[in-house]
Amino acid sequence: MYDYLIVGSGLYGSVVARELKDAGKSVLVIDKRQNIAGNVYTEKIENIHVHKYGAHIFHTNNKEVWDYVTRFIEFNRFTNSPVANYKGELYSLPFNMYTFNKMWGVVTPEEAAAKIAEQRKAAGITEPKNLEEQAISLVGTDIYEKLIKGYTQKQWGRPCSELPSFIIKRLPVRLTFDNNYFNALYQGIPVGGYTKLVANILDGIEVRLGVDYLENKSEFDAMADKIVYTGAIDAYFDYQLGNLEYRSVRFENEILDMPNFQGNAAVNYTDAETPWTRIIEHKWFEFGKDDEGNDIPKTVISREYSSEWKPGDEPYYPVNDEKNSALYEKYKELAAKEEKVIFGGRLGEYKYYDMDAVIASALACVKTLV
Repeated sequence: MYDYLIVGSGLYGSVVARELKDAGKSVLVIDKRQNIAGNVYTEKIENIHVHKYGAHIFHTNNKEVWDYVTRFIEFNRFTNSPVANYKGELYSLPFNMYTFNKMWGVVTPEEAAAKIAEQRKAAGITEPKNLEEQAISLVGTDIYEKLIKGYTQKQWGRPCSELPSFIIKRLPVRLTFDNNYFNALYQGIPVGGYTKLVANILDGIEVRLGVDYLENKSEFDAMADKIVYTGAIDAYFDYQLGNLEYRSVRFENEILDMPNFQGNAAVNYTDAETPWTRIIEHKWFEFGKDDEGNDIPKTVISREYSSEWKPGDEPYYPVNDEKNSALYEKYKELAAKEEKVIFGGRLGEYKYYDMDAVIASALACVKTLV
């Protein structure tokens, strides 16, 4: 018998397990994958830590969370400065003075602001009703057409006019030359990779891998007083009310016999015709852009293709539209009746979480338990 069974060894499950263990509780962590760390899992290939389930860049303004993760591992000072490739034209992301200069030839912040205002006025948008209108009101028509429209439609599989405006409210737009995508006080990548971070969090805790909780649910439920479940909430209830929808991502990984493919960790392909959304070159997440990176003679890239989720695929991004949000509320009502089960994390709460918010949520959950 255990006090707690934690289903899933991603960030949420691992942090909950650590805190419960430190509070004197007996804990077992299980995961259906053959590895810990969930979607932040990194694997060493050609001496490069490859982000197997998409790029993860840790960023936060929450000092409590930053102090927490740096207890377990050192972080480098990686700054996320993606590049947009529109049919061979390269633009700075976030949208900043470099972007506006390349797009319009403007030199001063005043000129850039005037250009955006002029295009917003021409579009006649006062109250943005969807993502397309929200984007144009933030950055004007030209930038929307070249750098947002194609990329976003590939990512979500829907026209921008059918997507809610809130998706793009976080879009960084700067009338400065600041190339840091995240407006975060603390940022970096764990030295040695995310798998090492999670392994350090789980140090001394019993973990069983390759074990499917839902296939042996009654057996596992009998092993613990309480369950912390971080899997998909609709899967827990055997999809009895229907499937919640997700966007999924497919990766094509390639080892290249060259030290440098694109010179940056992330390049977004923003035209509609290129089938992938972006290419990640994993070595540039490591500290040392030139000397250290070029010491490794090979490089590993991942092309990302966004797709509609279907059962059997890895669910990545909850589709938080009206229909799915209403369905989630019904599942949430069922979850509230499960007295010994706590539902948490991205899949358990059907919510898109940044990594720091996942950790903050896990820490808050444990405070209510102990």
